[in-house]
Amino acid sequence: MGIRQWVEGWPVYRQLTGADRLGLGAAAQSERSRQWHARTEDADDVVRSVCPYCAVGCGQRVYVKDGAVSQIEGDPDSPISRGRLCPKGAASKQLVTSPSRVHNVLYRRPYGTEWESLSLDAAMDMIADRVIATRRETWEDTDENGVRLNRTEGIASLGGATLDNEENYLMKKLYTALGAVQIENQARI
Repeated sequence: MGIRQWVEGWPVYRQLTGADRLGLGAAAQSERSRQWHARTEDADDVVRSVCPYCAVGCGQRVYVKDGAVSQIEGDPDSPISRGRLCPKGAASKQLVTSPSRVHNVLYRRPYGTEWESLSLDAAMDMIADRVIATRRETWEDTDENGVRLNRTEGIASLGGATLDNEENYLMKKLYTALGAVQIENQARI
């Protein structure tokens, strides 16, 4: 390749001498960059979702190829985020595709030193049994003056910022129905 061919192939030269003075199109492309394409172009399907990191509820477009997530981007049709994501939301593909992601329930018995796998049904039954037992053991009908309480102080909830408004509403209703009075959210602390 001669010096003239090298100079004429240089993007800055093409920008200064061609019609693309701003370098927004062909002038900015090299032979290598012409071969690149967006990961979203190969997607078999696009699914709309909500970012799981905080309670803002930014819209996401999840691109799927061969049954696996290939890219996650902001949803421009979302009235909340209008296509923008914070750094955590923009990196949420790693949350789904990380090789270190746990795909089953792990349980370590009291005083145990090893984790064991449980089925989701077994884990949910254990949680339900413990909630029912705790409520039964700590239920207060009245205080020492006979004032009606109908509550338990043995159950509390500290919600996380990854819950959206609807999930927090349901959590509040659930814990109130159980008689819990200590219901808080990490976002307020």
